[in-house]
Amino acid sequence: MRHALELARKGIGAVEPNPPVGAVVVDDGLRLLGEGYHQQCGGPHAEVHALRDAGEAARGAQLFVTLEPCNHHGQTPPCCDAILQADLSRVVVATIDPASHERVSGIARLEQSGIEVISGLLADEAQALIASFTKLVTTGRPFVHVKWAMSLDGKIATSRGDSKWISGEESRAHAHRLRGRMDAIIVGIGTALADDPELTARPPGPRAASRIVLDSQARLPLESKLVTTARETPVIVFSGPDASNDRIKHLESAGVEVVQTSVCEAKTLDWIAILDELGRRLMTNVLVEGGSGVLGSCLDARMADWAHIFVAPKILGGKESLSPVGGAGAFKIADALHVEPVDFLKLGIDLFIEGRIIPSTDRNVTDPQLKL
Repeated sequence: MRHALELARKGIGAVEPNPPVGAVVVDDGLRLLGEGYHQQCGGPHAEVHALRDAGEAARGAQLFVTLEPCNHHGQTPPCCDAILQADLSRVVVATIDPASHERVSGIARLEQSGIEVISGLLADEAQALIASFTKLVTTGRPFVHVKWAMSLDGKIATSRGDSKWISGEESRAHAHRLRGRMDAIIVGIGTALADDPELTARPPGPRAASRIVLDSQARLPLESKLVTTARETPVIVFSGPDASNDRIKHLESAGVEVVQTSVCEAKTLDWIAILDELGRRLMTNVLVEGGSGVLGSCLDARMADWAHIFVAPKILGGKESLSPVGGAGAFKIADALHVEPVDFLKLGIDLFIEGRIIPSTDRNVTDPQLKL
């Protein structure tokens, strides 16, 4: 099953909005007969790849798969059909499918057909692997990643706004790999105006993320890099209900999609409405890159699921220097958000920290690690 999980991770970024899945076929002595993983959305599932790899040797063998085999017609036939045709003796499943696709689950159909099914092996790891998929199919919203790079004293820019570069080359390369696995990258209009970013992955990854700007007044300049490349890589501006119609029309004429949405009590754009819209588009993973106002409003709204933080061994100082997270924040330490379980990685001279974002009230919940 651990090998199946490693195989499944190869599909991250290529299979969404489907979940990454891995499968292996073994004989009674656990000798590997075939293996496979879900390689691309719309393509054969992991079970089919593994059974094809095993060929006739699969008859009477065992299948280990990280997710419950499907029993419904989607873009491909049910995996249960292929399993039954292969005449396997046993199927070992890590975790059940969180989506409600069919009246009869995959496990139930296999058991009804006389195949022994064991479920729950390495379930925590398997559930962590499909956390993004699970959130999308159970809430209708994408899994939200937040990312920033900061100095040792918690600053993302000097008092004069200089921020290039706080982190080193290795950290920036890691951040680009992260971008390459996202459906969307989100920044605020402040960042778009100050940095004029392209928000692309370099080199390109398995996914080409839509570039999203939270811009309540539709102020994104027509000469910005985002607008001038909007016909090559999608750009979506979320504006408020009172944005200028002329500005909206100019952006749309340049190839930018403008979505007018509501504002919340804090007078910021409504994260629930934004994420509901991205979920309707089947976006599975979105990355919020900043600035501090956007990160603060996202965290204040308790919409962030995972943190990616790069810490550089630099001290900027200055009471006017910018911090990564703005917004209202916690009024008491007991109300703070926690990042756990935490994974640490040394990237050049920088330290990379990542983990699940959990409110203090939920800290007794054990959340396995998800790594992208």
